Amino acid sequence: MKWQFKFIFSLMLILIIDQIIKSIFLNGFRFNGEWLSLILVFNKGVAFSMFAFLADYLKYIQFLLLIIIFIYFYKEKFLFNAPIVSGILFGAGLSNLLDRFFREGVVDYIYYHGFFNFAVFNFADVMIDFSILMLIYKMIKKRDIENNA
Repeated sequence: MKWQFKFIFSLMLILIIDQIIKSIFLNGFRFNGEWLSLILVFNKGVAFSMFAFLADYLKYIQFLLLIIIFIYFYKEKFLFNAPIVSGILFGAGLSNLLDRFFREGVVDYIYYHGFFNFAVFNFADVMIDFSILMLIYKMIKKRDIENNA
């Protein structure tokens, strides 16, 4: 299976899943639990609402960052060597970017408030974190293999 198919498939899968979940919350779904609530929040910033003061400029900055990261991944061969993980990262990033262009902000809905209050986040945010952890793992594994050879 070619890397392009794996990359595009994983990108589209994450983007579609994330947008479906967001549409459920946009259509009114809510849940309030003792430790976890599912609510609707429009995040106009990035993680923890940082840089919200950039307003509409943030979507263009995020778009530019995705292009720069894509070029870097292409040059460093992450796209070829880890197409699924790369696709997950770009699918999640693209889904959040689409929210910035077509909604009031990024649609966030998972709110943990058990032992401490945490920022509201979404499925795409989790997938971005997961893909970064997987890329770091792959880099460490590759370095270990090269050092033992």
